[in-house]
Amino acid sequence: MFRAAIAAVLFAIVTTPAIADVVKAEAAGFVVEKSVTIGASPDVVWETLRAPQRWWSKEHTWSGDSANLYIDSQSTGCFCEKLPGRGSVQHARLIFVDKGKMLRMEGAFGPLQGEAIVATLTFELSPEGDKATKVKMTYVAGGYSPTGFEKLAPLVDGVFGTQLDGLKTAAEAPPPAPIGPDDKK
Repeated sequence: MFRAAIAAVLFAIVTTPAIADVVKAEAAGFVVEKSVTIGASPDVVWETLRAPQRWWSKEHTWSGDSANLYIDSQSTGCFCEKLPGRGSVQHARLIFVDKGKMLRMEGAFGPLQGEAIVATLTFELSPEGDKATKVKMTYVAGGYSPTGFEKLAPLVDGVFGTQLDGLKTAAEAPPPAPIGPDDKK
């Protein structure tokens, strides 16, 4: 069952365009890095980052629904997912939180969770002028993987690139229109 789940996730990952950069891939681990400029203030990007249900791809959840994701954004907090009627998943544990500047978590995401892998995911935010934010995302993984880190790196690259694109889209989206008195029913 586990091997079938890995195969299904890897197939889904392969069909996702690899848009981040594999900085390093070797037998003991890999580094994936991607930067993007988001047309929103660091405060808006930070609040969006803290709400993964708004930007994380449902195809890369265990429940199949991004609405089940949440981040308890304090050190020792959790990037978790509810599995309605079944349980829950801890994707990562927050290890460094500097509001509006950096969010770092430790966790082997998706099928990597079942292997002997230790990994950190870091989001660094820095202002780009008055109305934009540069986000640098880095994922560093190491340990042992029977699949081989050299094979996993480009697959993980595609997944995290997709997530960063989702963050950009969500942070740049206009806020929902307020509901007027005539719109309530």
